[in-house]
Amino acid sequence: MDQFSDRIEALLERVQKAPRYTGGEMNTAVKPWDSVKLRYGFCFPDTYEVGMSHLGMKILYGLVNREPDQVCERFFMPWTDMKELMEQEDVPLFSMESRHALYDFDMIGFTLQYEMSYTNILAMLKLGRVSVRSADRGRDEPVVVAGGPCAFNPEPLADFIDAFMIGDGEEVTLQVTAAVRDWKPTGAPRRALLETLARIPGVYVPAFYDVKYNADGTVASVTPNCEAAPERVRKCVVTDLDSAYYPRAFPVPYTEVVFDRIMLEIMRGCTRGCRFCQAGMLYRPVRERSLETLRSLAMDLERATGYEEISLSSLSSGDYSCLPELIRALMKDMERERVSISLPSLRIDSVLKESLEETQKVRKTSLTFAPEAGTQRLRDVINKGVTEADLIEKVTDAFSSGWSSVKLYFMIGLPTETDEDLDGIADLAQKVVRCYFSVPKDKRAKGLRVTVSASSFVPKPVTPFQWCGQDTQESLKRKQAYLKEKLRAVKGVNFNYHTPELSYLEACFSRGDRRLGRVLEAAAARGCMLDGWSDLFSFENWMAAFADAGLDPDWYAYRTCGKDEVLPWEHIDSGIDRRFLRREYDRAQRAEVTRDCRQGCNGCGLQRWKGVCACADAGHV
Repeated sequence: MDQFSDRIEALLERVQKAPRYTGGEMNTAVKPWDSVKLRYGFCFPDTYEVGMSHLGMKILYGLVNREPDQVCERFFMPWTDMKELMEQEDVPLFSMESRHALYDFDMIGFTLQYEMSYTNILAMLKLGRVSVRSADRGRDEPVVVAGGPCAFNPEPLADFIDAFMIGDGEEVTLQVTAAVRDWKPTGAPRRALLETLARIPGVYVPAFYDVKYNADGTVASVTPNCEAAPERVRKCVVTDLDSAYYPRAFPVPYTEVVFDRIMLEIMRGCTRGCRFCQAGMLYRPVRERSLETLRSLAMDLERATGYEEISLSSLSSGDYSCLPELIRALMKDMERERVSISLPSLRIDSVLKESLEETQKVRKTSLTFAPEAGTQRLRDVINKGVTEADLIEKVTDAFSSGWSSVKLYFMIGLPTETDEDLDGIADLAQKVVRCYFSVPKDKRAKGLRVTVSASSFVPKPVTPFQWCGQDTQESLKRKQAYLKEKLRAVKGVNFNYHTPELSYLEACFSRGDRRLGRVLEAAAARGCMLDGWSDLFSFENWMAAFADAGLDPDWYAYRTCGKDEVLPWEHIDSGIDRRFLRREYDRAQRAEVTRDCRQGCNGCGLQRWKGVCACADAGHV
């Protein structure tokens, strides 16, 4: 154990939820500190409960620890009580496994899942006694990298991250750790390492790119200033999920976390092409794990963790090509252990009835459906490709199969939305309630619960709506009040919605440029952190931070971008062609639906990549 262990133990007696910091969980990797050549600190920029629910962390944790000369240890953002005590008692941010300080590691990796965690990154670096700005780091300080969906617009964090890993982490992480390991003993300057990293496909080193701006504040150009840096950084893609690494054991927390179950990733990517959905664009093409691989993984994970629930994880689990067969096989395999199977992220037009009937044999979990919009016109605008009849059929099947709890996800503030679309949300909720009462009493479960959640639309990079401005806070608040009043009259319905101010800031950083680094520093200085937790979020401090930086948040959140404008993230190659996204934007204005990719290639751009996209291999260009 590290030099700080005694002081850490003393702090644990003075904080809430001490298991957030104790470590020692089952299936953790503990290696002798001096037996390895590369020490990697995996940092999740949120609390333990959130981070331990993240599948990507579990994959990369196991991947690095599988290497005999490398070790990966976990760091999480401490809660406010622990952070204050650590600062008072001079205890740096420490790892869960060995309690070594963050500055003791050769390499630090942050996962970027949510824009409003960015100030947590700055706070963790500072608490770990690592220089916050990349340009200030000396040769003996850790190399700071980052990856995840938000890395497809890395610019707001460009001043703080040495290198971004773009795309599937299984494909690039070990190349980066090997480069750092081999550089350490050479004595070569830090720049030499960064040049090596920049030559690895899928790695973006922001210091090697110059950004110029037009007089109106828009980006004029992003150009490499180093021979090692490519003009565009192409994302990494795992082409075969069956051969890709997936953990057969992972750390099991001592305390309750957000998603406390086995996460079994059955497929990656989505063919549907919803125009608001960043993940559906970034994780193309679709790749599935085989039935045999999934059964083997499920059995090993159940034995290693003892969990009583397996969640079939993907962007749209109902689209897995062998879903009924998979569920039947897993139910048979897990029957003796009484392990339940849950189906999150269900599309309401998937073939579900047989699967639902199988999953409810052990225990019933809540079902979640995502109509996204209240009217067919708006569902066509966003290319959702489902109908009201689909929803009614599927929830009726669910109620007939013994479910009584259903969650319905919608978005408000979508492009072209009107009050008629909001009326449609209330109308759909009412019809779902009627579906429940249409099922004979002897066939339906007691205790109807219908939850309607309405998030605020946030324009995201690499989507057809990346050019759209966000709806104003005033408009979103009015729509929330309007919908709340409408749903109040619907018996059995609970209404949840998000804070518009938080979504506003998310929009700023989602579409932001490199200048927003100044805002992040100012916000961190004002104490902004853990903003995903409503009781800690201070909108006033964020507005003051924008003022400190001399930037207008309305310009970032509300502005409609020009058709030919250079967007801050366009030097990152996601594989999705700008012309395709613009065609989809134009089709949205006309409420025209684009077919599912499985029905024929729509020319998104990935067809250029041989060996990655099936369309390329089939000759569809």
